[in-house]
Amino acid sequence: MTKNITLSADENLISEARKRAQSEHKSLNIVFRDWLSRYAHGARNRESYQTIMKKLNYANAGKHFGRDEMNER
Repeated sequence: MTKNITLSADENLISEARKRAQSEHKSLNIVFRDWLSRYAHGARNRESYQTIMKKLNYANAGKHFGRDEMNER
């Protein structure tokens, strides 16, 4: 179910946001919904990242590689 909300912001800021959204072929409403979803799920995404990193903890190169070693071809 979709609910309507009312937001207040500077008129110039809204105008600039609309221009950017239009340049991306989106509506300001779609941009806001995308942002709201990322904002709401941000903590969950961080937890997922940390879980993945713990699973990959076994991967250890055995030493620290210097810049030159990392760029060798």
